[in-house]
Amino acid sequence: MLKVDVQKQLGDLALAVQFESRGLVTGLFGPSGAGKTSLVNMIAGLMRPDSGRIALDDVVLDNVATREHVPPHRRHIGYVFQESRLFPHLSVRQNLDYGRRMNGLPRNEGEEDKTITLLGIAGLLDRRPAQLSGGEKQRIALGRALLTKPRLLLLDEPLGSLDDERKSEILPFLIRLRDEAKVPMVYVSHDTAEMRELATNVVILKRGAIVAQDGVEILPVT
Repeated sequence: MLKVDVQKQLGDLALAVQFESRGLVTGLFGPSGAGKTSLVNMIAGLMRPDSGRIALDDVVLDNVATREHVPPHRRHIGYVFQESRLFPHLSVRQNLDYGRRMNGLPRNEGEEDKTITLLGIAGLLDRRPAQLSGGEKQRIALGRALLTKPRLLLLDEPLGSLDDERKSEILPFLIRLRDEAKVPMVYVSHDTAEMRELATNVVILKRGAIVAQDGVEILPVT
């Protein structure tokens, strides 16, 4: 379980958030500028809170009061950004393997095959990123994150840069990821349809504060 209780001054925005994850996918929902990405960056260890505490499965990742801070590469957290951030000079196969190698993990061909099948990317392995669609690139980014064996997967608006056709292409893979891989996720979006499809619980942020948290029924009707 992820437990977050942090405060951070971000220019004019005072971020103060406290929540616990419930279920497999915690949705962080709210308008641009609400503090969603900054919060995810703190969970990932890329940004430190001014005060407070973050813990994952009873392992303390940040505790400002006791000066505890686990660096990002030791958190075992996968991060998928809005842009896929693939290496253009590497093949899909090499991009998939990059995270595993950088984390010093042993190769597990069974897990590789399972991930490749789950994301439907077997036919893409020898291509370069320039030969992929936006939806295909995001599937590769997901696969790369999964192969680092994360305890938690952070997805910061992974469909935000895609058109409606590409969104409808990749959303089923995210649902399969939730139902079959069963890796806990924090999913950031301001799209209610995505949240209703994917999230098991929702935290709604506005101007740096939580205004509601519960099941998907709290999402606004559009």
